[in-house]
Amino acid sequence: QRRRVRGLAAVRGARACKRVGRARVRYCARMLMDLLCAMVVASRFSAPADAARSAAVSQGIGLILAMQDGEGSSEWPYEGVYRVRGRIPEGYRVGGTAIVAEALVRMPGYASDPARQAAVRRAVEFICSRTSEPSLAVDTYAGGYDVRGWGACYAARALLAIRSCKAVPPGMEARADETLRWYLDTLQRLEIPQTGGWNYAREPGAETPSRASPFMTAPCLQVLFEARAQGLAVDEGVVTRALDALERCRTPEGNFAYSASAQAREPQRSMPGATGRMVSGEMVLLLAGRGSQERVAAAIDAFVVHWQELERRRARTGTHVPPYGVAPYYVQFAHWYAAQAAELLEGARRDECRRKVAALMWATRSCEGTWNDRVFARSAAFGTATAMMALEAPNSPAPARWTRTQPDGTSR
Repeated sequence: QRRRVRGLAAVRGARACKRVGRARVRYCARMLMDLLCAMVVASRFSAPADAARSAAVSQGIGLILAMQDGEGSSEWPYEGVYRVRGRIPEGYRVGGTAIVAEALVRMPGYASDPARQAAVRRAVEFICSRTSEPSLAVDTYAGGYDVRGWGACYAARALLAIRSCKAVPPGMEARADETLRWYLDTLQRLEIPQTGGWNYAREPGAETPSRASPFMTAPCLQVLFEARAQGLAVDEGVVTRALDALERCRTPEGNFAYSASAQAREPQRSMPGATGRMVSGEMVLLLAGRGSQERVAAAIDAFVVHWQELERRRARTGTHVPPYGVAPYYVQFAHWYAAQAAELLEGARRDECRRKVAALMWATRSCEGTWNDRVFARSAAFGTATAMMALEAPNSPAPARWTRTQPDGTSR
């Protein structure tokens, strides 16, 4: 009987080893394929020349202006599969409009472009008007899947950018400032209890601890860094808790979990689906003094090596499709934040990462001159705006770094 049990155990063990062996072979084969794809991509695609980039940006501006819709042609709503009572949620309407408005202000020639200025004025009026919308208020938040925090993040980011560019529409200075403070307050009050950070997919209940999402936590922190740099009130406790949450999402090997409430133990084989959160997370941690140039460069390298996994899911139906769970709405996000991350590097390494990211961004431009990672035509405004900001990242101001206030009132 004992021999029979040992024999069965040996057989089962051998079968398990074979399964593990086959899984390793498949994983190594896929990694090899990704490396080969990266080499092909590097040889096939090239970064646009300055003249071509400028022409594409100019064309993109015109296309975006034509996409402005809604009441009074005042918004560029982001469109995805998520609906609230059958309608695009307010967070997507505000956040999408804000991202496009920021792009229009940041592109060259804004000061002498009346058409852009008029479009941005309408957008800012729309963003300001939504502070009275109940579905964006903190008091009505009940957890679950909810994108009001995403909308508050990018609304604050856009208003900060417009403010720093001295492009606040004339006569709207006081209202825009009040609205900016409202969105910053909303964002900070929507932090995840106990865990820290942010997530648009939380447990039910506003006070229920939930996992933090790098996709939301990194951009929100970047907004708060900029707000502090512009002299606005930021709760240091919110930032510290969010940074701790973001670090918990990062593994020692540099991978980032999709979400986490404790120290992540993400397997390396999931890295092809993590590159968007890797580049955004490492960028923000470096800005806060918790990262390094080496980590940022490694994250960008992973983005390039595994880019084909993003490309497979661009403008496709479905959301988190196996094997890596890449949803189409992370494609433009990854390119945009990879471009921002590259600007934190120095010397030849920065130039090389700039070139690679720009080449991949350029490769996904449509024949009409737009970028879109969704199946919804309306989201081309979001995609084109983020692509233009990615291409112009080398000419953009350096992002704000986080400085903590010391007991003596100084910062570090």
